[in-house]
Amino acid sequence: MGFSSVGIADIELEQEAEGFQAWVAAGQHGEMEYMARHGEKRWRPDELQTGTQSVICVALDYWPNEVRDADDVLADAGLAYVSRYALGRDYHKVLRNRLQAFADAIASEIAPHEYRVFTDSAPVMEIPLAHKAGLGWRGKHTLLLNRERGSTFFLGEIYTSLKLDAATPQNEHCGSCSACIDVCPTQAITGPHRLDARKCISYLTIELKSAIPIEFRKAIGNRIYGCDDCQLVCPWNKFARTAPVSDFEPRNGLDSATLVELFSWTEAEFDERLQGSPIRRIGHERWLRNIAVALGNAPSSQTVLAALRAREHHSSALVREHVAWALAQHAG
Repeated sequence: MGFSSVGIADIELEQEAEGFQAWVAAGQHGEMEYMARHGEKRWRPDELQTGTQSVICVALDYWPNEVRDADDVLADAGLAYVSRYALGRDYHKVLRNRLQAFADAIASEIAPHEYRVFTDSAPVMEIPLAHKAGLGWRGKHTLLLNRERGSTFFLGEIYTSLKLDAATPQNEHCGSCSACIDVCPTQAITGPHRLDARKCISYLTIELKSAIPIEFRKAIGNRIYGCDDCQLVCPWNKFARTAPVSDFEPRNGLDSATLVELFSWTEAEFDERLQGSPIRRIGHERWLRNIAVALGNAPSSQTVLAALRAREHHSSALVREHVAWALAQHAG
């Protein structure tokens, strides 16, 4: 099926639920109100999908085969940095189709079963389940880590009525390393396995619908969609593997595009060029908001100033405010 790895987890998640509930109670999920919904279904798989007895977990590597070096893009403030997972096709579609085919194959070749497939699309505790399935351990940056492939992979699940033998969870192998905590531009990783989403650049550029807090705008640099810093610095990612499918290869030159170029896209161009991309769901308004911040952090030039001034009177108050901030950064 092309998956990088597969494992089986039981459905006992009560212990993991305590930490999740405390995180939400502290408000560290920010505007992601869906994190607080669905009650106990998140940690009781048999309530989300009646009859579930086991969870089949899979991983799919996503690092593109042909892509401009991430550190080089981050070092060039005139370029736009897009998280490596979002350069190509929307992973939800790719992974869901493969999971469906996998679940159907199990039904036809092994045993009939009631099932439902998930990939970051429902109240599923993906990382705790993947850990229980033996696919890796939760790193200090809160992502799943694996000794053979680092952390650059997507996760997916099949909730099945089949009673299957669960795997043995992997031990943690982070040791005393704190590279991911130390490198975070906004100090969003507040301690080992603790993430305040309200400070995370991925949250600020993707999930946040309102204005980006001023105190984080300089730290965002040229990151216009997501952030990979905690993964790029992780020693285990020297073992990261490239995607076995072509779906995640960069589209529209997004691995090396300039900020000015992307800022010039009309809403129609945005919708057309990002058809089938995970980026499209943030909409053109937030796209411009993010790039305006990055342009405020870019070296001053007539090209940058002209690009910002062209959006100075945009119909969106959100865009106008961020453009005004960006222009103020160049006023000196």
